Amino acid sequence: MSLQHLTLFLHLLAVIVWVGGMAFAYLCLRPAATMLPPAQRLPLWVATLERFFTLVWGAIVLILASGFGKLGAVGFANAPGAWHWMMLTGLVMVAVFVFLWFGPWRRLKAAVATEDWAGGALALGMIRRLVGFNLALGLVTVAIATLGLAWF
Repeated sequence: MSLQHLTLFLHLLAVIVWVGGMAFAYLCLRPAATMLPPAQRLPLWVATLERFFTLVWGAIVLILASGFGKLGAVGFANAPGAWHWMMLTGLVMVAVFVFLWFGPWRRLKAAVATEDWAGGALALGMIRRLVGFNLALGLVTVAIATLGLAWF
C-alpha cells in the first residue's frame, strides 16, 4: 500500500463520516426525535451532537490535510478543475460548520443547561438548517468528485 492510497482512504473515510453522519442525523434521527417532548429531545440532541461534532473536527483535519497535500503534490495549476471546485465547496462546508460551532451549537448547549426549551428549540432549528445546507453541499461535492464537472 502506498502513501497515496492511504491518503485517499483517509480522505474518503473522513468525507463518509461527515456527510454520512449529517444524512443520518437529518433524515433519520431528526424525524424520530420529534416524538419526544423538548425536555427529552433537546438533551438527546446535545449528547448526540457532542459526539458527532468531535468526529467532524477530526474529519475536517483529515480532509484538509489530505486534500491540500494532494493538491500540493500535483501543483495548483496542474490540478483538475473538479479538484478546485471540491476545494471551494469543502471550504464553504468548513466555514458553515465553524459558524455553527461558535454560534447555534453554543446557544443550544447553554439553553439545555438552563432548561430554556424555547431558546434551545431556536438554536436547534438553526443547526438543522445549517446541517441541511452542508448536507446538500456535501452531496454536490461527492457528485463533483465522482461525476466530474460535465454534470454541472
